[in-house]
Parts: sequence; structure tokens; C-alpha cells
Amino acid sequence: MTGSTRPPLWARGKLSELRAVAEQYEAELVVFDNEITPAQERNLTDRLGRRVLDRTALILDIFAQHADSREGRLQVELAQLSYLLPRLRGRGVELSRLGGGIGTRGPGETKLETDRRRIQRRTTRLRRELAELEQSRRTKRERRSRSVLPIVAVVGYTNAGKSRLLNAMTGADVLVEDQLFATLDPTTQRCALPGGRSFLMTDTVGFVKRLPHLLIEAFHATLELVAEADVLLHVVDVAAPGWDARIDAVRTVLGEIGAERLPEVLAGNKVDVADSVERFSERHPEAVEVSAVTGQGLDELGERLWDELGERLWDELSRRYREVDMLVPFGPELQRLHEAGEVLAEDFRPDGVHLRLRLPASEAERLDRYVVA
Repeated sequence: MTGSTRPPLWARGKLSELRAVAEQYEAELVVFDNEITPAQERNLTDRLGRRVLDRTALILDIFAQHADSREGRLQVELAQLSYLLPRLRGRGVELSRLGGGIGTRGPGETKLETDRRRIQRRTTRLRRELAELEQSRRTKRERRSRSVLPIVAVVGYTNAGKSRLLNAMTGADVLVEDQLFATLDPTTQRCALPGGRSFLMTDTVGFVKRLPHLLIEAFHATLELVAEADVLLHVVDVAAPGWDARIDAVRTVLGEIGAERLPEVLAGNKVDVADSVERFSERHPEAVEVSAVTGQGLDELGERLWDELGERLWDELSRRYREVDMLVPFGPELQRLHEAGEVLAEDFRPDGVHLRLRLPASEAERLDRYVVA
């Protein structure tokens, strides 16, 4: 169940009505679609007679179910402890009254201090382990950057179809589930376009409106991958109601992680199951309409991403690719050149095939013996 205002502002009659509804449906849990303080949580639990969660606790529970990697589990645990600590403090005050007197310390207060120290020690250890993992990933990123492949970060509202779209464009087999936050751990795959052109695509956690700040803090190392990308691929589920509000929510989170200035390519996904995409097309004529299931629009999307990368990284890309003239003998090398590069002109001659090619620099160097003036 949801509430749009803070619970203490509710009249007693409204709380009684809510309790009656919960009893009617035999609900064991009441969820509020806003954040509530520890004191509010205790009061609501007492008055409703059942467990109460706010949206932050619910999102944390979902994250905990989907965290598979060691880093993901550490990040979720850190966020959970950050959420628990102030609530622990609230319960401790309550318990201290049981045995407390003038000049004495209640048993609840002692337990509170013990639990607080335990949580703080665990939090410190988690931060240290996450810092070590981040250093390892940063080293891998630096090694990857030397491979001079540009990076496209796939972003979007949770369950927009980002992982399925990445699979369709790269041939990967990333986990795809029709669930919220199915992807927590970043995945990077190579996307190859015709003509030997390629770039890396990174899929990471889906966004949601009012993403809790403690999650942004815990996942900051993962979200840095988005901020360090060359171009953003913003995937929108056009079959979902309220997609326009979801676009705004994603852009708000991008601003919070310092990625709002990156160039963005908008992709309206799931057009194969959407009732209508006319309104989306009218609002966003620059977007590419795609279906990760049928493959509709994927070629156009790849070209759009490459064009955006070219505008941003033209000097760098020009170093990665060379236009050369080659005279290549008949044989298997011809087939490889057609696969590795983009053939701009082709002329068959008695002594071989004269080609004008755009090739990755490494491939051009390997076949330097065939280059002609």
C-alpha cells in the first residue's frame, strides 16, 4: 500500500481505515511509497499491527535477492547497514527505559552500543574491501582504455530491456529477467559493426525515481562506469505507462552521478509489444525505435551510436582507423579484409584486387606489405 504524505500527518481515522484494509486482505506487510523515519516506522508498526516497510527498505530487499557477485553483495550489505544504523539507535532508546534509572545504564543502551560498534566495524571493513575491488576494476579499465575502444554505457529505468538489448547487439548471453533490478553487476561486451568498427557496451544497474542516496553511495564505484563512458545509450520501455516520467527520473539520477553532460542516444525499446509509439515519436523525434526481441531498428541504432562516438572522439577514432589502398593477391586474405574493414572501392586486376579500405590501424599495419601509393 502507498502513502503520498508523511504518516504522522495522517489522522487517526485514516490509520484505522488502513488497518482495516490490511486486515481485510490478511496483509502481513504494509509498504509506503516514500521514506519514513525510524520513529514513524515504530509508530506505524504499533498502530497497524503488522510489519511496515518504506520504499528504501523494499528496494534494498530486491537488491539483496539479485546480488550475485562478491562486489554486488558487499555493496548491498553496506547500504543495508547504513539504513539499519539509525533504526537501531531508535530501538535502543526504547529498550534503555526498561532497566534504566537515575545514575544507571539500562540493558537496552548497552546492547545498542554493542550493536552500533559491530555495525560500524563491519561498515569500515566493507568500505575497505570495496575500495580494493574498485582499484582492481580501475586497473582493468585502464588496460581496456589502451585498447582504444570507445565505451557506450547502457542506462535506463529498471526493467526497460537494457540487458536484452545489449545481448541483441553484441551476441552476449547476459542474464535477462522480467524483474526489477535484475542486473546489479556491470557487464561489458564488444559490439561489432560492419567495416571493422567496434565499441564496448557496458550494462549496469537500472535506475528508479527517487533512487535512495545510500544506494547511490554504496554503488558509486559501479555508477562511475556510467560517468566515465563516451556516450550514453538511454533505453526507454515505450510499452510501459508513464515512460515520459521515467525518462525524467533517469536523467535526474544521471545528474546526481555527474553524467548529465554526456551525449545521449535515446532508444525506444519494446516497440513490438507497445500499443502505440506515436506519442513517443512526436515527443522524441530524434530517438531510434527498436525491439531487442525482433531486431527492429538495431542496425540504425548501431550507426547512430557510431556517429555520436565519431563526433565526440573523431581525432581519437581517426588514429584507430586508417584509409589505405592495397593490392591484394587472390586468396583467403581478401575474405578477411572484407570482414575486418569497410571496402570503399574495389577493382579486379590480373595480378590481384585493388582495394580502397577503411581498416583498424592494427590490421592495416599487419598488412602493410600490400599497401600501394
